[in-house]
Amino acid sequence: MYRRVQRRLFLCLFAAACAAPALAQSSASEAALQARVERVLKRSPLIDGHNDLAWELRERYASDLGKIDLARDTSRLPLPPHLAPDTPPLMTDIPRLRSGRVAAQFWSVWSPATVTGPIALKTAIEQIDLVKRMVQRYPADLALALAADDIERHFKAGRIASLIGVEGGHMIDNSLPALRQLHALGVRYLTLTHSARTNWADSGTADPFHNGLSPFGVAVVREMNRLGMLVDLSHVSPAAMKAALATSRAPVMVSHSNARALVDHPRNVPDDVLALIARNGGVVMVNFYPGYVSQATAVWDANFAAQKARVNSPPYSGLFIGQPERAKAALDAWVKANPAPRATLAMVADHLGHIRKVAGADSVGIGGDLDGIPTTPEGLEGVDAYPKLLVELARRGWSDDDLAKVAGQNILRVLRKAEEVARSLQARESPSIEQVQPGQ
Repeated sequence: MYRRVQRRLFLCLFAAACAAPALAQSSASEAALQARVERVLKRSPLIDGHNDLAWELRERYASDLGKIDLARDTSRLPLPPHLAPDTPPLMTDIPRLRSGRVAAQFWSVWSPATVTGPIALKTAIEQIDLVKRMVQRYPADLALALAADDIERHFKAGRIASLIGVEGGHMIDNSLPALRQLHALGVRYLTLTHSARTNWADSGTADPFHNGLSPFGVAVVREMNRLGMLVDLSHVSPAAMKAALATSRAPVMVSHSNARALVDHPRNVPDDVLALIARNGGVVMVNFYPGYVSQATAVWDANFAAQKARVNSPPYSGLFIGQPERAKAALDAWVKANPAPRATLAMVADHLGHIRKVAGADSVGIGGDLDGIPTTPEGLEGVDAYPKLLVELARRGWSDDDLAKVAGQNILRVLRKAEEVARSLQARESPSIEQVQPGQ
């Protein structure tokens, strides 16, 4: 017995001794990858295409920046009492932006697609004001950016360039003058739709109506080109994507969407559209929402929604309609029996790799959608996680040049080209006076 124990101990020690060099080599290799990414981000800005912090500040703190300090770690703050206990913590603050090496952020200005007309436009203006107040409150860390040159200037000065994108064409209230005034206020991209169609563009998550874009939708894209405002194709239908690409005189962006070939969700971009975006010179910025990252999660989300409707679907149906306690218990039991699959950082890297394969290294970027999503893939829980994603790409063989492109050089080039196109168009075109036609 003693000899057997002695032999086992010897084998364990021998295995550990053999494994130690491999572990040390692996650790050294990981450190080398991290150092590579750090060198890339020192010379090239990391630019995220989509963050919904402004809406979260509106919902949680009534847009009162005196109620929250973004210079502290917001993930540890207690939830405001009016929020549900399962509300996720905030994913964004200045310390984590710094840790994540974020050099420029497009702050999203959003309202639900059910909010339309003048109220939607008012909501946009109020959030633009909130973003500008954020910048004014933290001048040592944040700086407003209106052009590509501003991003590079702030990057060199060590400040985080803050840009504004309006997420949803419903927020211009069918008005090209309103679009122009949003641009004058600092908006540098417009997402043509959100979850529902507008009077001039089809959404990817609603039944088609315009077969892409209406004539007024075409006029919106052309006026955005004239202004130098980026045309954002996240949320829109494939037909609307193709119509916008056929119309646009400048490169487009897709601010927060993934590859539909990997996850068959209408929020993701089909391969034939990826090829068109490459020809257009545009960029697709990959989203972190698990349902767009993982096919298993997308299926689970659909099943969860069906189960939720089954137990409590107001106003007339559902097994436990009018009985919220029983409905919640039934839903909790279903979740316990059907735990949600987990998306991972590696899956996000898969989407980046697929887009690079189909559209090329010049057409890929990052638009995390943080603080606009309830959960994230493992490893990407906040704005401090971007370097980890770049390390994974480096591990997969991406060159330093390609890492710089996905980090920010691609969207920087798209923005600069849109500015160049705008200068040319403004020399020969007047502001459009097109209007939505009756019946649209």
